[in-house]
Amino acid sequence: MAPRGQLRFLKPSDTDGSWRASASCRITDSEIFFPVGDSDAALDVVEQAKAVCRTCPVREACLQFALETKQVDGIWGGTTEDERRRLRRAWVAARRLRAG
Repeated sequence: MAPRGQLRFLKPSDTDGSWRASASCRITDSEIFFPVGDSDAALDVVEQAKAVCRTCPVREACLQFALETKQVDGIWGGTTEDERRRLRRAWVAARRLRAG
């Protein structure tokens, strides 16, 4: 995994969706990845989801998929909607630099 705060860019073949077969969340109740609200109970659910993500062997591919497909709801790659919004801005800027 890339150092905290940095994204490692994956090859396109890593983001084709085949990573889902190895995702830790596939054997977890999907409701924890889509908590509702910001109450203490909802924040506890977010932490439960992030705990699953921390053990996931395909966390980076999941996060890159979420950034590429502009996933705005739920926990993806161990990040919340707000965290991904910030990451996406940096990710898009880095892609532009690499492309040009």
